[in-house]
Amino acid sequence: MDSSKIYLRAMRPEQVADEIGDFLVHYIAGRSSTGGVIGLSGGVDSTTTAALAHRAFEKYNLSSSNKLELVGYILPSATNSPDDESDGVKVAKRLGIRYEIQSIEPLVQAFRSTNPEAFVGNYHKGNLMSRIRANVLHTKSATESKLVLGTGNRDEDYCIGYYTLFGDGAVHISPIGNLSKRLVRDMARYLGFSDLADRIPSAGLEPGQTDFKDLGYDYDAVEIIVEGLIQGFSRPELSVHPQIEPLVSNQLRMYEKVYGKRKFASVDEVIGDIMRRNMIAKGKSEIVSPKCAPVSLEYREMI
Repeated sequence: MDSSKIYLRAMRPEQVADEIGDFLVHYIAGRSSTGGVIGLSGGVDSTTTAALAHRAFEKYNLSSSNKLELVGYILPSATNSPDDESDGVKVAKRLGIRYEIQSIEPLVQAFRSTNPEAFVGNYHKGNLMSRIRANVLHTKSATESKLVLGTGNRDEDYCIGYYTLFGDGAVHISPIGNLSKRLVRDMARYLGFSDLADRIPSAGLEPGQTDFKDLGYDYDAVEIIVEGLIQGFSRPELSVHPQIEPLVSNQLRMYEKVYGKRKFASVDEVIGDIMRRNMIAKGKSEIVSPKCAPVSLEYREMI
């Protein structure tokens, strides 16, 4: 291998789809669950996760009397684009799974009495909406004896922690957590969802929100910069690396063209932001799986 190059992960889609499917079935059936619930937004991550789970459940159900079912929940709010709901329905119908549409807007507004501070700006209101959706999904999963399937990819969840704690990060299992956004798109195409593979990433938590607008760069930049750090490149080396500098510089120009201002002044600043977010991601993972306080205990015979 050329030590001057940054290498990205590759996959054989059929093999990886089988591996994720086997993992899902083993984990879910092994806990006597009846299947999984998933929030469907019409985005590539939730679409790919749903398609992988449905594929695995169909295969498992051919030889098992304890059938596994996937249920999709489409949970729009006032800030969502109409396409989010229609694309979510399109995915559910194409897969042939049971689905429900439930607006969370009445629930959001109900929090004005207890948490008026969350409505001062979009940031806290958006996180509140994410946690409301998680509450709905977890209650559905509990009453149906199912597990909540996460839809976060590797770039979002593990590289920069771009999710809401106890919101979209509150899941039982993470099917695509080892796939970068790039590989999720490839998997979507393999599974027959090419029309949604390149949908612009958006959490739909703020009017006109997109991940690119929030971050100032896209997931291709996240993937290659984090891989560069893992492979031993320093921040100064990454700032001028021929695989990174043209990519990120182009994104900086694109951001300024679209939004009329710069979010970052240089490639080095983008790398610094991704490194900062990477540290936050590691801290978030510890909160999701909190450490127990160490205590001194000993075994005794109880009378």
